[in-house]
Amino acid sequence: MPLGVIFALLSYSLYSCGDAITKSFTGQLGVFEIGFFANLFALVPPALAKPKGEKWRHAFRLTHPWLLNLRGVFAVTSSICITFAFVTIPLAEAYSIAFLTPLFITLLSVLVLKEKVPLSRWVFVGLSFLGVMIVVRPGFRELHPGHFAAVLSAVCSAASTTILRIVAGKERKLSVIAMNGVYQLAGNGIFLIFSFMMISWQQLLRLMGIGLFGGIAQLIVIAALRIAPANHVAPTQYVQILWAVSFGSLFYHEFPDAIGIVGLVVVVLSGIATATADGARARVAGRWSEFRARKGGPKFTEIEGPEL
Repeated sequence: MPLGVIFALLSYSLYSCGDAITKSFTGQLGVFEIGFFANLFALVPPALAKPKGEKWRHAFRLTHPWLLNLRGVFAVTSSICITFAFVTIPLAEAYSIAFLTPLFITLLSVLVLKEKVPLSRWVFVGLSFLGVMIVVRPGFRELHPGHFAAVLSAVCSAASTTILRIVAGKERKLSVIAMNGVYQLAGNGIFLIFSFMMISWQQLLRLMGIGLFGGIAQLIVIAALRIAPANHVAPTQYVQILWAVSFGSLFYHEFPDAIGIVGLVVVVLSGIATATADGARARVAGRWSEFRARKGGPKFTEIEGPEL
């Protein structure tokens, strides 16, 4: 197995560990308190791994300030919503809905970035949506606000990713990390003023675990993308659904029924198929471009791999 894929599996597994710990705060702490302290500790690993050549005093010298501020709003909204989903609905259901993000990214790539999306991707993201509907089964069971929060989280995550694609290469990495951290702390901190509860040392350690798992996972997935193609890394995120089912059943007595398992399988397979198809098109486009270049013909742009 390629080292980049191993790194990616480790990264998404760490994310899942943090999410499982988040669920342990159900009925104990509010989502804003969880978000504030978890994001505070999550800043530690990236801060220690500052990109070479970038200085902290330049972190807020932005080329596209409005876009990065807007991304900060979307990012903190997504984080708050998915935290609420984790503490109110089963982990597997929260993850399945969160994996609607590629669907919304595809829609935004057409509406905002004016990209042409092949029919195969529409088919696969449509199947992913069908899988989520099988898991959640609206109209056949009662929906909780956590389900709607997970949908909003997916929408905001897609918007955040789309903005990141626009500013990629034009902003310092440190600026992107710093702006996200500021919004996460400020967004949760403002509402925390009205809902703060004293926390025990045990709870503080769990919050530290959430943050450190997330911060380290972020660095590992960046390393994975440096040594492996995005289309190899992207499918590994679906290991989170396996962890969600495992953690949910082991620690929180959440057991998906047979129909729910079928829906989860559809979500996973359609997501992997999307990434695999995109990778295949990229390789074909790259080889065709190389062939035409040798012939002296026009070069074709290699198709971009799936976003994470």
